Amino acid sequence: MPKMVRVKQLFEADKIEDIKGHLEKQLDTLDIDRAALKGKRIAITVGSRGIPDNALMVRTMCDKLKEWGAKPFIIPAMGSHGGGTVEGNLEIINGYGITEEAMGVPILASMEVVQIGVMDDAAHTPIFCDKNAAEADGIVLYNKVKPHTDFKGEHESGLLKMIAIGIAKHTGCSWFHKQGFDTFAERIPIVAKKFLEKMPVIFGVGVVQNAYDDISEIMAFPKDKIAEGDHTLLEIARRRLPRFKFDNIDVLIIDRIGKNISGEGADPNVTGRGFMPYFKDDFHTKRLFIRGLTEQSHHNACGLGLADITTRRCLNSCDWESTWINLSTNTMIDGGKIPMYQNSDFEALRLAIRTCTKNDYSRARVAHIKDTLSLTEFEISESLIPDVRDRDDVEILTEPYEIRFHEDGYMDDFE
Repeated sequence: MPKMVRVKQLFEADKIEDIKGHLEKQLDTLDIDRAALKGKRIAITVGSRGIPDNALMVRTMCDKLKEWGAKPFIIPAMGSHGGGTVEGNLEIINGYGITEEAMGVPILASMEVVQIGVMDDAAHTPIFCDKNAAEADGIVLYNKVKPHTDFKGEHESGLLKMIAIGIAKHTGCSWFHKQGFDTFAERIPIVAKKFLEKMPVIFGVGVVQNAYDDISEIMAFPKDKIAEGDHTLLEIARRRLPRFKFDNIDVLIIDRIGKNISGEGADPNVTGRGFMPYFKDDFHTKRLFIRGLTEQSHHNACGLGLADITTRRCLNSCDWESTWINLSTNTMIDGGKIPMYQNSDFEALRLAIRTCTKNDYSRARVAHIKDTLSLTEFEISESLIPDVRDRDDVEILTEPYEIRFHEDGYMDDFE
């Protein structure tokens, strides 16, 4: 086993200190008719992605709408996540602290949708909307904006994808995914344009996180600026995406994957491992070792199939029914494949190193991270020190030390 050192990567660190105040200012300066909202029922979309201060931002939007005389309510809007069930949807958003009691407004959770149109694509894909949102007097689109894990385009994960998939619930999500991820970049703007033309969207709020998992941008856009704003935030998110400041390693160890981290559990923009070919040049590792799932994933193991190796303990923690519902909906069933597994972390890491070809085992190039959102501090093996020693954006924090395995052969998550 290689000795490891702790390192720290440096990224753009600016962040929004006063989340509530910043969002209130964005909402107060929106070019919308506030008087027309008085007495109106307004639906606010809440997705499945983990966002710092998520509950605070949702509560701020609810309070602001009530200040304007509106009657806001929340709808879970996450496609097929949460097992494609009302209970699963509620479990996810409640886990973020978004409850009726905390938000001071109703949460109307339903998988029922209405068809509001048809796309002008080859398949004439129907366009759906959550029934409660469709019956509301207005809709507020709220979502994190980030590079997607399965396609690249002018619009990826964000406000337009919330329209195409999130608010379309399990039914619309299934229809949209039928044509494959290679069509997403073209079709998301098409469905969003039709949705915005037909539905009473009031405004959108997009959020971007920096490499330290802090909120760096919060922007609110009136209806006619949502598409433009979504693209602007995506460009910022691409720049801020944390990445390794070295390449070509033997083994990447990831402590946890989950839907709150990335759509594929571990972001292929970071790992270079994805189910589509767009990410293969982003990073290069011979073996990917995934050790577990996040608590917020609710045992959804989507993305575990990207690993070369895992452990029996990780597999035993998976909710395969929820995982397979998610994957069969988005058609990417490779994500549910079970990797080769061992009975402990020690055995898994040893096998991962041993099966790297053309390699000096005593000089194994290994990196160990908590998850793909946590690329500020992590561990690298001694053999990687020359790759980062002279960089001004990487600090070596410790002397080399042995990897600590417990008696059962498992190690602790990186802290």
